[in-house]
Amino acid sequence: MSSPQFTHFDETGASRMVDVTDKPVTRRTARASALVRMQPETLRQVRQRALAKGDVLEVARLAGIMAAKRTFELIPLCHVLVLDSVTIDFEFSDEQHLRIVAEAKVEAKTGVEMEAMTAAAVAALTVYDMCKAVDRSMVIASIQLEEKSGGRSGLFRREDAK
Repeated sequence: MSSPQFTHFDETGASRMVDVTDKPVTRRTARASALVRMQPETLRQVRQRALAKGDVLEVARLAGIMAAKRTFELIPLCHVLVLDSVTIDFEFSDEQHLRIVAEAKVEAKTGVEMEAMTAAAVAALTVYDMCKAVDRSMVIASIQLEEKSGGRSGLFRREDAK
């Protein structure tokens, strides 16, 4: 089996947008996550929606959805996709960690992995922005693809995915 080739470069090494003209439209989904570590008191305030700037989770949810819709403007060579659905969910895994899970869905000729990852990343950055006045030591980590389906490569599921 040959190793996969980088598809965003032509035979001379020049950058290119992948030509999806002949690819079939299929149902494609991607789920990505990001982890924000913060002080327990900060996370308590986030959970109780008690921060002065407002409801951190709802603002982060909106930011993530908006970012997914604009991924093509942020990541060079991404295709413009008219997304069918973007969801952002939050999990409190312990007293210091907020896990953000973003899912994007589309019927298209190309996948939505970058849209899901962008949504998770921007939602995490928004949490940081809204909480930095009380906790500048927050850390954003583990922005990663958890699962994707559809297209020629089919299903991918991270082995350690929840």
